[in-house]
Amino acid sequence: MRPAKTPSSWRSGTEPATARSDLRLRFLLSVTFTPFFALLTAGFAIWAALSSAASVPTQGTLTMFAVLCGALTLFALIDLYVVIRRRRTEL
Repeated sequence: MRPAKTPSSWRSGTEPATARSDLRLRFLLSVTFTPFFALLTAGFAIWAALSSAASVPTQGTLTMFAVLCGALTLFALIDLYVVIRRRRTEL
């Protein structure tokens, strides 16, 4: 015997039971932002390497921005890979 559903697990609204993401939009965003974040990563890394100890923003701050942009680049690349793989199998 299956347990009864409680009101907290009921769907509320008009969303479909099997929602799918818009792969074209995700592909466009990944293709757009991967090189953008890669350029920002390189720019912040070069700026951090050329900055002096007394400069503002500090070298640590610029390095943190470079690492953050590098992580966003990696995230966009992974999403691009997932979208391409899903488009090949689903469409």
